[in-house]
Amino acid sequence: MKKILRDEFKNWKLWEVLWMVLACAVITGLSIYWGDTTMGIISAVTGVACVVATGKGKLMAYAFGLVNCVLYAIIAYKAHLYGETMLNLAYYVPMQFVGAWLWAKHMDDDTKEVEKRHMSWVGRLVCGAGIAVGTLVYGYWLGTMGDAMPYLDAFTTVTSVVAMILSVKMFSEQWWIWVVVDVMTVIMWAISFAQGQDNIATLLMWIVYLGNAVIMLVKWEKEAHRRDKECENEV
Repeated sequence: MKKILRDEFKNWKLWEVLWMVLACAVITGLSIYWGDTTMGIISAVTGVACVVATGKGKLMAYAFGLVNCVLYAIIAYKAHLYGETMLNLAYYVPMQFVGAWLWAKHMDDDTKEVEKRHMSWVGRLVCGAGIAVGTLVYGYWLGTMGDAMPYLDAFTTVTSVVAMILSVKMFSEQWWIWVVVDVMTVIMWAISFAQGQDNIATLLMWIVYLGNAVIMLVKWEKEAHRRDKECENEV
């Protein structure tokens, strides 16, 4: 256990620690000011810790992620966002265990971070086609269930499914998708908040997710390109 904890806290840069602490502190403070629920605040804080740790490539991301998924599903259900609810309970929760298992087998011995890599062009095209078709089909179905924003909800759900698969498989392209997902989800929760829902912590969480996705996109692309060059040199 001591070795696991030591590895998880190894090689963190000062700006990475400050980014996590600042984001969590701002969300907590503003959420208390706006009168959000305790569940909303805990969900937001664990969510932020999860995405920062994911960007860092640390296994602790999945522990934070598990707590966040369960609480966020309850919040989404109360906001009548059924796609988000099903996504978290039926998909994200089990994927926390799958992701932790896969990442544990591909940790860099020196940095104690997960290895980063790129997809093939064929894989990228398949992901794009899957997102388009999945959004149309799922959006239509959510509409029949009375979802508040069926196609927007469907888009964020389908793209999140694809991004999560890329995440557990350690592909840098996940962050391009997360940026799009986060932009659309911020819009969705902003609309919900404007309609009177008490979910300011959730909205702030997604805004932080967006900022984190941009930062980690740069980090992962840089490290994936470095790995590509190392593989080419070995051949």
